[in-house]
Amino acid sequence: MILNLTERAPFARGGNRLCFVDPADRCRCIKVRRPDFTLADRRRKKGFPGNLRPLSWFDDNREEQRVLTVLWRRHGALLGAHLPRCHGFVDTDLGPGLVTELIRDADGAISQTLKKVLWDQGLTPSCSRAVGVLGRFWIEQRIPSRDLLPHNIVAQRGADGGLRRLVVIDGLGRAGLAGTRGSRAAARRKVANLHQRIEDLLALRGAGPSPGAFPGYHGLLFHDDAPERP
Repeated sequence: MILNLTERAPFARGGNRLCFVDPADRCRCIKVRRPDFTLADRRRKKGFPGNLRPLSWFDDNREEQRVLTVLWRRHGALLGAHLPRCHGFVDTDLGPGLVTELIRDADGAISQTLKKVLWDQGLTPSCSRAVGVLGRFWIEQRIPSRDLLPHNIVAQRGADGGLRRLVVIDGLGRAGLAGTRGSRAAARRKVANLHQRIEDLLALRGAGPSPGAFPGYHGLLFHDDAPERP
């Protein structure tokens, strides 16, 4: 059975993929390649010798599935604090879709990205604590990843509206690294770079109470799929 996503509205778009709510399970996300940016297009953008790699090298879905599978096997339930579960692939009319846990707030809305939270509210004490907890986890567990980007991290809120935890939903792994534990030094660099990116975003936002236009579309939800309220 091929799942029809074409007539559905994605809730987010990344550089390479579209994200949909799984119509069979609201707690799952389906990630598919952007139809306007194929693997061949992505390879063509690379310079030599990167453009000689096979198309499979550029498939984010396959890489993410591979890395999450290895990490969950290694760390078990401990990983659930800051990384989503992976549920394999489904066939869709937009190509193979990677199914992962969809992070939602206690009220049922899809959690906003750390980038959006920082842009709207600045670095609040609770947000600062959450960033610290994520950073320590990343270093202690030596999670292999690309750069930790605020738009690839979601901030889940609890029933009281307070920030509950940060979950990294994209940018995991690196080809050739998923079979081994990452180094502590590399994890420290990723965490230090995240702190710098947060500082840069806050500087762009400015210190005023009313931030200007959100920079770019990365990190913005098209809709939060919040349940209807009476």
